[in-house]
Amino acid sequence: MPELLVVDDSKVMRDMIIACLRADPGLRFSHAASGLEAIEQLSLKPFDLVVLDLNMPDIGGIEVVEFIRGQDRLRHLPIVIVTTRGDETSRTRALSAGASRFMVKPFDPQTILAEVRGLLESRIAAQP
Repeated sequence: MPELLVVDDSKVMRDMIIACLRADPGLRFSHAASGLEAIEQLSLKPFDLVVLDLNMPDIGGIEVVEFIRGQDRLRHLPIVIVTTRGDETSRTRALSAGASRFMVKPFDPQTILAEVRGLLESRIAAQP
């Protein structure tokens, strides 16, 4: 059963993202309230996908993406950015750093679910 790490400094937003993704009963969830907490969790256990905010008080989302892409065992981990930053610079920077998808808040629940399912299916298909 795929496990997702949902990272956002807003508990309300973490809960909202998880509520949208619970429409898929085959998913499990962990969450982190900061970039530092996300890095700690990613170092301790495997995840199948990360949903990540860009704006966080300690370590920002871009730095978390760069950490993930810099680790051999995490290099291919799908990352969905969900942020209030809808400008092209933020989108380009996140995707260039290695994010798999970029979504702007507020998001459509069906769209985030479809993106996550698609990335998980691609990851499973790519495994030997």
